[in-house]
Amino acid sequence: MTDVTIARIYEQPRVVDGFRVLVDRLWPRGVSKLAAQVDEWNKDLAPSTALRNWWNHDPDLFDDFAVRYRAELDKCLEVAAAIDQLRTHHTVTLLYAARDPEINHAIILRDYVLRALAVE
Repeated sequence: MTDVTIARIYEQPRVVDGFRVLVDRLWPRGVSKLAAQVDEWNKDLAPSTALRNWWNHDPDLFDDFAVRYRAELDKCLEVAAAIDQLRTHHTVTLLYAARDPEINHAIILRDYVLRALAVE
């Protein structure tokens, strides 16, 4: 079983992170690609630009955002392939740039990936 965690990309990389995947559409400001130690940058796992702009990290819209984001993930053909690839790693850390560690898309994505891994 693959262990899937999340971490803010601005945190120091850890050995226990395993396979590190940036799941934002935009590269985070102030982070060099070398220092980030990202194994993969998968924009297909990030919310669409339109959805991200609609949400604008408004905590009051988080539940609606989660529903819409999961719907986007369900419709995206690349998501299934990405999950299959993540399955090949013992530990995966999904990296995000949002400031709030409790209200961000990576939380929704982690849960989505864990459910998909458990079903298959």
